[in-house]
Amino acid sequence: MQIHNLKRKTPNKKVMIVGRGGKRGKTSGRGGKGQTARAGHKARPEWRDFIKRMPKLRGYSFQSISGANHPVIAINLDLINSAFKDGATVKPSTLFAAGVIEQYKGKNQNIKILSSGEIKKKITLVGCTVSKSAKEKIEKAGGKVL
Repeated sequence: MQIHNLKRKTPNKKVMIVGRGGKRGKTSGRGGKGQTARAGHKARPEWRDFIKRMPKLRGYSFQSISGANHPVIAINLDLINSAFKDGATVKPSTLFAAGVIEQYKGKNQNIKILSSGEIKKKITLVGCTVSKSAKEKIEKAGGKVL
């Protein structure tokens, strides 16, 4: 260590010179008048206005949260009868695995079972919405709706 390598622990603070004195003239490097010339100024970001308008643009009742925008797939009983064996459990994941439905945005879809067609196999339905007449046909064939 040599004497010319030493540095102060706390260097002198440089003070922003205000007004007409010193090396900065008139506005002291702060530009013109108004909000940007004041201490602690922060301009309101323009994108905040767009964010505040977004709920009204998308319908204002936040339907995407409640699942109202999520599509519901209607499946008839004759399709289930041909795709599954006797005693099978039918749920959205098994319907996807059997190739009856496709996923929506990487997730299983909401499914409603309708009564069109006949069902002759005992199946157990889980996690699907079922119409009243379809439920009667499934229970008549010996299946269950949970």
